[in-house]
Formats: sequence, structure tokens, C-alpha cells
Amino acid sequence: MAISKYFKINRARPESSPETDLKDSKGKGIWRYIPHERIIDEDAIRARLNLPTAEEALAQERSNKDLDTPSLPIAYEIRDEANRKWWKFFDEYEYRVTKKTASEHKWYHWFDKNDTPAEKKLIIKLDVILCFFAFVMYWVKYLDQTNINNAYVSGMREDIGMRGNDLVNTQSIYTVGAIVFQLPFMYMIHRYPSNRLLPLMDIGWGLFTLALYTTQNVGQLQAYRFFVGVFESAFYPTINYLLGSWYTPTEYARRGGMFYWGQMLGVLTAGLLQAAAYDKLHFVNGLEGWRWMFIIDAIITLPIGIIGFWALPGIPSKCHSLFFSDEEIFLARERLRRIKVNVEDDSDSFFTKALWKDMLSQWKIYLFVFLNVLGWNNSNASSGSYILWLRSLERFSVVKVNQLSAITPALGVLWIWLTCSGSDLLRSRFGAIAFSQTFNFLGNLMLAIWEIPEPAKWFAFMLQYFGWAMIAVGYGWMGDSMRSTPQQRAITTICMNMFGQSSTAFTAILVWRTVEAPRFLKGYTFSACCAFSIIIVSFVILALYKREERQRAAENGIIIYDSAKGEPAPELLPDGTVVLSDSEGKHEYIMANHEHTDIELTSKTTFVVAQREISDSESESDKVVNVEPKRKI
Repeated sequence: MAISKYFKINRARPESSPETDLKDSKGKGIWRYIPHERIIDEDAIRARLNLPTAEEALAQERSNKDLDTPSLPIAYEIRDEANRKWWKFFDEYEYRVTKKTASEHKWYHWFDKNDTPAEKKLIIKLDVILCFFAFVMYWVKYLDQTNINNAYVSGMREDIGMRGNDLVNTQSIYTVGAIVFQLPFMYMIHRYPSNRLLPLMDIGWGLFTLALYTTQNVGQLQAYRFFVGVFESAFYPTINYLLGSWYTPTEYARRGGMFYWGQMLGVLTAGLLQAAAYDKLHFVNGLEGWRWMFIIDAIITLPIGIIGFWALPGIPSKCHSLFFSDEEIFLARERLRRIKVNVEDDSDSFFTKALWKDMLSQWKIYLFVFLNVLGWNNSNASSGSYILWLRSLERFSVVKVNQLSAITPALGVLWIWLTCSGSDLLRSRFGAIAFSQTFNFLGNLMLAIWEIPEPAKWFAFMLQYFGWAMIAVGYGWMGDSMRSTPQQRAITTICMNMFGQSSTAFTAILVWRTVEAPRFLKGYTFSACCAFSIIIVSFVILALYKREERQRAAENGIIIYDSAKGEPAPELLPDGTVVLSDSEGKHEYIMANHEHTDIELTSKTTFVVAQREISDSESESDKVVNVEPKRKI
């Protein structure tokens, strides 16, 4: 049911009362511009907008047909899986939507066909407020994170006496700071408002980024980089959690891809800014160009942190945004509830044994964490391999090296867009991951061989950001599979990022040793193996995900049976009640839009409808007569 088609009617304000007058008086003055938790009365909004629940709408429909049926789960489709085609295994929404709804889906439409104007307006507003800000914030974060590689090749190595593996060791120390301080956010990102947590952390990493310009030796550099990692620790998993809290599974990957554009822009502009700083500011006021780079980064970072207090909306159940109306907050919750996403606050369950036992007894946390660990290690980009190779050619100036370093992240924007858009619009997370990792495997394989023509090396390096193109897809898939348990999703989000990032602390030292640049035989081989493994792990996840979605098909109104395996067909009674018998007993549903003896089928297999005839004698047992349906597809 299109829940927001009612949002254009009956927008009159509720009658004035002492309670509402008091609320209005508190909303006056400067405090109205300070973000605060938005407490909304959903029942009042539903009544004001004449918006029924799905169950109420069906009850009204059945009442109009003079059908007296108790409240039961709704069934929209009865599906026989006999002769099911093998390729349906790869249809990730096979058990999420009816065949009729699936046939209406057009991959080239940005919005879903059933999105109403009110929903489209909400999505656009989320894109502008949440997604765009996340993109800008990630740009700043990655600018601060990768500027050390540009500074290293722009004079910092010589100025502070870096030798041997000092660069990779410094990067590992940053990673340690980012990992350790993620642990508290397993609880905090779901419990406390993100519009306070993230901006404060942002300001902290901006200040320590500024401190880097004062570095005089390797010890100072590593200490400052450790605290930059500490304050950046919350950003990445929190933004992924927020995106998963507002967007539906078919919207997430594209927004996650836009978010990741910030990463590409950070890598791209780090080189360009370093080139400009070295060219225009080198030794201005006695400071080297690489020191000016850290100053410029801090000047960009600090204002973004302050803006975050207003830009970040929190989560639908605890919205702190000043830019959404009460109706829009309500609509955001309802559109997620419609697809069985739990939007309620269950943060109190964090300290319960039941939550951890349930989460740790399932496959999701283990496989999605493993997938992300591989994803953190499947690219040669973070090692600085490309820029180190450019420098090893010894035919480009420092400025030219920094300029050329912008090519691969610029292409990365395209690779991310292709992967994430394909995931959403084609509704295939596995397909998108396999697509990206095929190219990633190819690029790393070519570099592992190494003894190839130079144009082939350029081509291989141009593919390096295909590795990270699948990360947003993985987070979206995890959020979808754990849509019923927000707190478990928050914990798994942190674990995915924490274990993935922590793995790079030792893999970087083992396979990306600076002294082996630019050959990196172990590094390219390791990345190629990770890319191939990601495809295998994704296939396993797909199999388990489809098995679980089939078990939950009834939640989406799809009744499944397989006559080829001897499973009995459900009985459809004249009053629209569907009776399904399985190993767990009998289950009853209400068939939506059912006309007594007329049923539309979705399988060519003969389907038997049971019609109950009640005898005149009350003591006589019910009799069941089999009749053929009037209509079959």
C-alpha cells in the first residue's frame, strides 16, 4: 500500500490546547535553532492525515465485502516452486516482492515505481542533508588520512629524517588508534545522537591534523597520527549505520557509493592540494610546502565539524534534525516498517545475554565481517603503490607526480558508481560485488606479474579502486539481512569496520613494506587473492541469505510451497483465509484482494482451492470440496 498518498490531504493544524500552547512557547527564541530530539505523536499524525495501517486498510476492504474474518497476517501471493529456474537463485528479491511487483520494476528508474511524491521529496531531502554532508565529511576525513603519502614524496621524508619502513609504521600506528576507540561505539552509535558525537570527533581530528605541521621528527609524527586515528574512529561506521537507518535496501548502495565518492575526492584533491601547496607556498613564512598541506586540511576540516551539529539527523527513532517535519519523520519510519525494517529503539538490549547469544549463533556477523576484512585488503591503493611507482620512473617533477596521482581516484568515482548503481537498480548485491572484483583481480594479477609493457601497468593501476567499489554494497547487504535487529546491526557495523581496518595494521607491514616499492610482489599477489576470495564468500552469503529470505517469505505476504517435493498446496477458503500446513503445523493468512472463488495464480502448476460447505446440522463435520480456480497464469 502506498502509505504516503494520504500526505496531501487534511494538513490542518490540531486545535489549540494548553499543552500545545506550552510546547509552542518553548519552541520560541534561540533554542528553536538548536538540534534536539523530535518527539512525535504517531497516532495523532496518522489520525490527522487519515492514514490507516495496512491491516486497517485490509480490514476496511473486507468489511465492505461483508466478510467477517479474524485479524490474520496478509498474503499477497501463493507461489508454487515446482520447476523453478536455476537462475532464480541469483534473484535476491525473489522472496521479498511478488512476481507482479517484480515485473513492474524498471532498472533505469532512479525512484521506485511505488514511491509517492511525498516519499520522493523525503528521499531528495535525505540525499541533500545526510548523504551530501556524509560525502563532504568523508572527503575531509580521507584528505586528512592520505595527505601523509603526498607529504612523504614532497619533502617530509628528508625534512624529519624518515628512513626504511617509517612510512608504513606510521600508517599502522594511525590504524591502531582508529581501531581501539571504535569499541565503545558498538553501543554509542545506536544509543546517543550522532549529530553530537561525530562533529566533536571531527573537530578533534581537525586539531591534530593542524598539529602535524609542527612535526620535527618521526616520534612526533607518529604520536599526532595516532590521535588523528582516535578521533576518526567513529566516523566511518557511524555514517554507514545512519545510511542504513534511513534508506531502504534498494536505495542504500547508491547513497553509500556517493558517500565513497568523498574518499575518492579526498585522494584526488590530496595530490592536487599538495601540488599547489608545494608550487605556491613552499617556504612561505619559512614553512615547507608539505607543512602548508596540513594547515590547509585543518582549515577545511574544522568548519565541517561545526556544520555537522545541524546537518546530521540522527536515526528515525531518535531524529534530531530541524529540517524534517513531524510528518516526514513519521513517513521515514513508516516506509521502513512497510518492508519489515525494525525502526524501534532496542539499545537497552546491548547488555543482555539474549542479544549476544542470538547474534553470535548466526552466520551473519562472521561472514560479513570476513567479507569486509577481505575488502580492506583487496586494493593496492592504500599502500601508495601507484604514486611510489610514478616517483620510481624518475621522469616526473614533484608537482607532476602529485597531479598524476589524481587520475586513479577520479576513475574510482566511476568504478564506484557503476558497482553501487548496479547493486541497487539491478537488485543484485552479489552481481555488483562479482563485477567489481573481477576487474580488481585482473589489475592486481597484472601488477603481480610486473614484467609487462608500461602501458599495461598504467592500465592495471587505473583499475585499483575497483577494489573498494564493493564496500558500500557489503554494508548495505549486511543491513538488509539484519533489518529486524537494529542493535545487532550497529554492533556488526562496528565489527566489520574494526576487524577490517585492524587487519591492515599487520598486512601492511607484511606485504606492503616500503623498501619493496614499487614492485610489491607480495602485496599485489595478496590483493589478487583477496579479490578472488570476496567473490567466493559473497556466493556463500547469497546462498545463506536466500535460504533465510525463503523462510521469511510469509512476512512479505508470499506463501511458498513446492509441489514437486510433495509439499501440500495451501487451502484457500471462500472467506479468503489461506491455510498452510508444514512441519511446524498449520498457519493461517488473509488473502488480499480475494474474490470468493476467484484467485490469480503465479505458477502454471494446477492449484486446488478448498471450498468449505457447512451442513444444516451443527453436529455434522465440515466437508471440503476441491474446485479448480477460474483464472490461471
